[in-house]
Amino acid sequence: MLAIAPAATADGTTPNPSWLPHPADATWEYQWTDSLYNATPTKEKVTVDKSSKADAFQLDWTTDGENNDPAAPASAGTVSFQEQNSGFFNTNWNSNQPPQNFPILCASTAQCGNSLASAYYNVIWGSRAPTLVEPLLQGASWSTTGGAQNDVASSNDYVGTEMVTVPAFPQPVLAAKIRSQVTQAGAIGDPYGSGIRLTWWVYGVGPVKVEFDHSGGAVTNVVLVSTNQTPATPPPDANYFPLKVGLKGKYRWTNPTHLRTPEIESYSIDQVANASAQLSVKSVSGPIKVNGAYGFTTRTDGVTSIWGTTKSASLATMPPLGPKALPPTQRRHFVTPFDLMTYGFNPVLPAYPAAGNTWKGAASGRDYQIYGVTGTSTVLGVQKVMVPAGTFQALAVRTVMTQPGFPFGSGTRTSWFVAGRGLVKLVFKHGDGSVSTVELLK
Repeated sequence: MLAIAPAATADGTTPNPSWLPHPADATWEYQWTDSLYNATPTKEKVTVDKSSKADAFQLDWTTDGENNDPAAPASAGTVSFQEQNSGFFNTNWNSNQPPQNFPILCASTAQCGNSLASAYYNVIWGSRAPTLVEPLLQGASWSTTGGAQNDVASSNDYVGTEMVTVPAFPQPVLAAKIRSQVTQAGAIGDPYGSGIRLTWWVYGVGPVKVEFDHSGGAVTNVVLVSTNQTPATPPPDANYFPLKVGLKGKYRWTNPTHLRTPEIESYSIDQVANASAQLSVKSVSGPIKVNGAYGFTTRTDGVTSIWGTTKSASLATMPPLGPKALPPTQRRHFVTPFDLMTYGFNPVLPAYPAAGNTWKGAASGRDYQIYGVTGTSTVLGVQKVMVPAGTFQALAVRTVMTQPGFPFGSGTRTSWFVAGRGLVKLVFKHGDGSVSTVELLK
């Protein structure tokens, strides 16, 4: 299978680069102010707790030893994260109480576990699961909650990259910009707990800047003052298989040997949640009458087909597919372009595809039980492709497959994907000598 995750270091932590690196020796120093409640610049030192592991880690912060002005609030705390293939999740936090002049971010003053009186609290506020989604691709958006009672909600959008300057990096560095609309309702100080937050993340470093424009009029600013972490070039953010509600199109599928009349089918993405989507397909014209639905998900291990179901009737006769281990009634059939695209093994394509990426279909596991196919997929790179829908620069992925005993299930498939659009063309040269061609009509 495709290997994408960096290996852990000897102490169990994940090495750079990462959107939130946490090697054992990592340090950061942040400075934050608030226009209404903390005009005194307050510095905090952040370090990696010794208990941290490769995918579950804790960051500790303190104002001790930072030579802050006596008027600056003193604080110490921890914030914990779990790294999953869908992003960084905040799992816990702890600190002293916020200064008495700060708004109360709970429905009552008793045992209030909410605070915005630190740099990292402004990063995770209302955005815990995940704090940052991965893979971070064009069009990424997610909704999540936060606060001690999950009473803070946020909708988050990746708006692209831009150059940013902070004290830690006097020369501009490239950062990913996240815009969050945060809402708190029912707290005494909920105007302060609501607003628009902008967060800039630098690959290999972590968050370097936060601007929180609170609904009550206050503005909190956080900047990275120093760090021993080094900015790295972020992975490409082109989204070659966008899972976006409302995305739709129409395909033409031909196979001169087995499908002499072109099959025309339309598709649309109907539901999306947590970077997983339901896609529906239905017949427009041709010999196959079909209604189908497919599930796809995008994670750091790539775009994966997780399920599919179809109901169809066909006047065309297709050769059988395997595997031999399954009875004929449980074997897959080609009735939509997405059957041709997902056939074989996952992922459909890597999260951050680049020319030369390869991955294999192993003779074990879930995909092998369903398809009984082995083979190799390779990213060929970006190529010019012409289809009825237009001329595109498309990412080409070639897959060579073998399904023992079934020539129609063996062969070479080349798929072309366009950023922001998805699949635009597919050519499957089957082992029986026939060729299936799928093209985007509109």
